[in-house]
Amino acid sequence: MTKIAFVGTGFVADYYMTTLPNHPGLTLAGAWDGNLDRLGQFCDFHDVQQYGDLSKLLADPDTSIIVNLTTPESHYAINKSALQAGKHVYCEKPLAMRREQAEELVDLAETKGLTLCAAPANALSDAFEAVSNHLATDTIGRPRLVYAEMEDGPVFRANWQDWKSRSGAPWPGVHEFEVGCTLEHAGYGLSWLVGLFGPVKHLTSFSALAFPDKGPGTQDLKLAPDFSVGCLTFESGVIARITCGLAAPRDRSFSAMGDKGTLVLRDLWDNRSPIHVSADDDRTFIQKVVNQIEHRLGRTLPFRLTAGRVAPYARPAGSGQLPNYPSKIDFARGIAEQARAIGEDRKPFFSGRVSLHLTELALALSAGEHDYTMKTSFDFNPSWTDA
Repeated sequence: MTKIAFVGTGFVADYYMTTLPNHPGLTLAGAWDGNLDRLGQFCDFHDVQQYGDLSKLLADPDTSIIVNLTTPESHYAINKSALQAGKHVYCEKPLAMRREQAEELVDLAETKGLTLCAAPANALSDAFEAVSNHLATDTIGRPRLVYAEMEDGPVFRANWQDWKSRSGAPWPGVHEFEVGCTLEHAGYGLSWLVGLFGPVKHLTSFSALAFPDKGPGTQDLKLAPDFSVGCLTFESGVIARITCGLAAPRDRSFSAMGDKGTLVLRDLWDNRSPIHVSADDDRTFIQKVVNQIEHRLGRTLPFRLTAGRVAPYARPAGSGQLPNYPSKIDFARGIAEQARAIGEDRKPFFSGRVSLHLTELALALSAGEHDYTMKTSFDFNPSWTDA
């Protein structure tokens, strides 16, 4: 049994609480938040112990993993304090707001023999494992070109001011607009890309603030880019494009094009998202029918079919509970994998140099680096290299 503690009890903390029961090897010892009203509301709702202050939480000898769910600007300081206190750390993205700070944290963790892991956990999903297996078994041949989309739709035009979590935490819309969609969301695509294809050696990116007015209370603020696009060149030879935004129609798909065919995942935020697989010359019956109708009409029909056939994959025993909306991600799975790795004296994949690499990528994309050579890397042996 591994005892963990939450630092930060805002909107995302309820996602972790929803999925924590999926992992009986984890026990939540308690939580702390600088906002005492919010802390009390969260702890009362979930029947969780409150720590009086951060120092008491870090001094608890029974707690081994600190889960940092604070705002991105606080990540570096909280992570450093936890590591200095001898605690393993699982941190929401990014590790820090500067690459140099993230590198300092990774060095500190290595020096002290601790594990520093980074969210998100969606690349530990059933869907990720299934896609990895397809690549390893040569379903589409050697992957050459990949698209990862993290378009969340025009969120700022919705009634986001009224959104609340299960325990009543307001969605921090203004703050998310200030931090930017890339630092908030690109990690969901980047974790898949890096997990499947290894380290990136070079990227070209662009970011911009397309919609400076996000609604009441945002007109006079300095808002971060609400759109970014990056072209990534991996050390493994794969080429990828990743987009991230808050205006284009919702699209969280992942498409991998290989020598023999194409694989399309519908939703990176779905633990068991449907996966479509097609050979280069293979079309489903409905695609053939639609193509014939379009040919006879002489025009394109106003809808798009996902290419390929849905690939089945077995449901593991005890899949557990997931948030219903908008992200069906097992948020606590990353902490559980970290705890297992610590118990087995091994390094979890999304830790250390990998988490540093992901942080550097997200920061470069958010900044719109037009010609950027990555300064970090890690050892990686993809299973599909001999395909």
